[in-house]
Amino acid sequence: MYADNEWVVVAEVDQAIALAKRLHGGDIGEPVFGAMVFHTSYPRLRNWINGPAGHRLGLTPIPAGPLNLRMLRRTLAQELAQRPGGLLAAKIHLKHVSTATTEGYANRPGGSQALFHAQVQELEKEHHLHLTIDAFRQFQAGQLPAGPGARDLIATFTHVDGALQEGASLEPSVLDTDRRVENLLRTHAGTLHVGPANYCWFRDPTKALCLRLAGTTEATRPLIGLCDSARCPQATHHACHRPIWAEQAATFQAFLGNPRVPTGEKTRLRREHDRVQRVLDSIDQATSTAMSTPACPSVPSGEPDICRS
Repeated sequence: MYADNEWVVVAEVDQAIALAKRLHGGDIGEPVFGAMVFHTSYPRLRNWINGPAGHRLGLTPIPAGPLNLRMLRRTLAQELAQRPGGLLAAKIHLKHVSTATTEGYANRPGGSQALFHAQVQELEKEHHLHLTIDAFRQFQAGQLPAGPGARDLIATFTHVDGALQEGASLEPSVLDTDRRVENLLRTHAGTLHVGPANYCWFRDPTKALCLRLAGTTEATRPLIGLCDSARCPQATHHACHRPIWAEQAATFQAFLGNPRVPTGEKTRLRREHDRVQRVLDSIDQATSTAMSTPACPSVPSGEPDICRS
């Protein structure tokens, strides 16, 4: 005999289940929803969405092709891996009470949950490596990083660039391939943590401003929510972060021009606006540094383009 499970859900879910129970009209104890067989239910759903009913509701058609739960789990893992705080964002978006529910959302707890975690971590490492290579290619093209941690990152990229040139001189037959760049940058990419408007190269916990503010310098990961990238010695800003800082500066400027904002609040907003403007100026100055611009190496067919700006 199976014990009853207790679930905590939002009010909308409770109302939807109550309505489904009324429509079902079954006896007490009879399941409202029957067992769902994905490979038979999904084609019917796709036909309905791609049919006149879905077109009338303005639903985006589902492309043809095979689909299974394993593919859905991997897609979810990819989406989570490429976003800062992805698990927490999915928890909020899916309205789960606990993050543990989100972590096992691809399958039942005890099933392939460990595989889901492994896929997230693997794809996150791969994504961070691509971001590091992208930053390195920008460095080669003259777009230097900005921020308090820019000097250390430039030193690392200079060392890697020198290693590439030295290898080319010692072994002229060896081409400067993307695989070789990956091998040289893989260790440094392992220290990258992606923030909303900066990169955090978490190599020394004692230097992390977020951990010093929280008093937890023995932690193994930074507290991205407490990140002040304008002051942290391990944070860098790149050209891809400029739109975020520019939007924040425009927001502060709009509040400063509002006559309803109190004078004391305007003083605080002006300090924040000046801080954001300094970050913008440093990004513009770093990315406009005059250097020779080498062409991006060719990307093999089927490989991700890591030279995009």
